[in-house]
Amino acid sequence: MIPAPFEYARPTSVDEALRLLAGSDDAKVVAGGQSLLPVLRLRLNAPELVVDLGRIDTLRGIREVPGGGAVAGGGGAIEIGAMTPYHEILASSRVRGELGLLHDAVAEVGDPQVRHRGTLGGSLAHADPAGDCGAAALALEAEMVVAGPGGERVVPAAEFFQDLFTTAVGEDELLTAVRFPVHAGWGSSYQKFTRTAQQWPVVAVGASVRLAGGTISEARIGLTNMGSTPLRARAVEEALVGVAPTPEAVGAACAAAADGTSPPSDLNGDADYRRHLAGVLARRAVLAAAAGAA
Repeated sequence: MIPAPFEYARPTSVDEALRLLAGSDDAKVVAGGQSLLPVLRLRLNAPELVVDLGRIDTLRGIREVPGGGAVAGGGGAIEIGAMTPYHEILASSRVRGELGLLHDAVAEVGDPQVRHRGTLGGSLAHADPAGDCGAAALALEAEMVVAGPGGERVVPAAEFFQDLFTTAVGEDELLTAVRFPVHAGWGSSYQKFTRTAQQWPVVAVGASVRLAGGTISEARIGLTNMGSTPLRARAVEEALVGVAPTPEAVGAACAAAADGTSPPSDLNGDADYRRHLAGVLARRAVLAAAAGAA
């Protein structure tokens, strides 16, 4: 199918992009295009203006920044520009070593072609609950940097995802960067269940775990496709503290993985099936993450 006609703009700065958004009542922003272009081709959306962020160089890159609520094991934070493509994130030794869960989740996104074009910011702003990056950002307690007419503001990941395909970014605002507190010394794993290769996950679970004295001292668990937004399995996180990373103990803690969730029912599986999968994948993810931390 061919998209409906629209005006097209390629700004070279964030300020120029914001002016374009402010001057239109029906504009859409395109980053890597992996989410928006299929929607346009199917005519599920027909904006009057498409604003392409591809020429704004300041929105790319991976850099260290001071502060950022660093967790135990390191200082500062890592900031990733919203237009940074997945393949650059995977190539970063800092991301691999200090944001292991993000690296693991990004490695599961689509295929090499998608990872070459797709961007972290585009995925998070699209806010598909079946997307792989949202659960990792939530579990790692990321902060989203949002620019708008009134200046810049920082939104915690816990407040960023508001509903299905809905975030805290306003119609006249842009997600410009994502800041992650470093997780040096943590083990991580992203367990994803699909029916076919490169499919959206039926369910996925991301775990980041820190050990102390042979037991789990801290855990962060993110759930993919278990509700209208990415979710934290906080009951599991609390139950894991002080637990030895054995299959029996971890399995008992992860039995609560689906508590408080509202998974969908569709052709890939009903809600009860997804609740069962969440517990199974959480157990696998925590055990693999603990092994990595050890």
